[in-house]
Amino acid sequence: MNKNKKNYLGIDWGESKIGISFSDCETRMAFSYTILKNDKNITKNIAGIVRKKNIGAIIIGVPFYNFKNGKFGGEKLGKKIKKIFGDKVKIFYQNEIFSTKTAQKNLIEKNSKDIKNDDSEAARIILESWFESDKNNEKQTSS
Repeated sequence: MNKNKKNYLGIDWGESKIGISFSDCETRMAFSYTILKNDKNITKNIAGIVRKKNIGAIIIGVPFYNFKNGKFGGEKLGKKIKKIFGDKVKIFYQNEIFSTKTAQKNLIEKNSKDIKNDDSEAARIILESWFESDKNNEKQTSS
C-alpha cells in the first residue's frame, strides 16, 4: 500500500453497533469491511483501523434531520476521532437516511444468509453515496 496515498473509511453509526466500510484512493469503490461493537473502546478500535488502512478521510453517515439539531452520536464520534488525528484525517458527514433499509434490501437481493451484516453494507452505501455527491460537486465547480 502506498503510504502517500490516503484511503477512505465509511461509518454507519449505531447505538450498539458501528458498520465500517473501506475504499482505496485509486478505485474509489467501497467495500463492506467490518462491524464493531459500540462500546468504550470504539474510538480506539477505529483509530487502529485508520492507522492500519492509511485512512485520510472518514465519512460518517448521519440522518441530516437529526444532525442539524446536534442530536446525533456520529457527530460526537467524529469529534473524538478529530481529537486523535487532528488535520491528518478529514471528517465528512453524509446523509444516511434509508441506508440500513437499502442495505437490507441489497443483502436480500444477493441471497445473503447473513442479513446481520447490514451495518457494514450500510457503511458501504454511505461511502459510495459520498463519492457520488463528491463527483457531482467536482462537476459543478469545474463548469
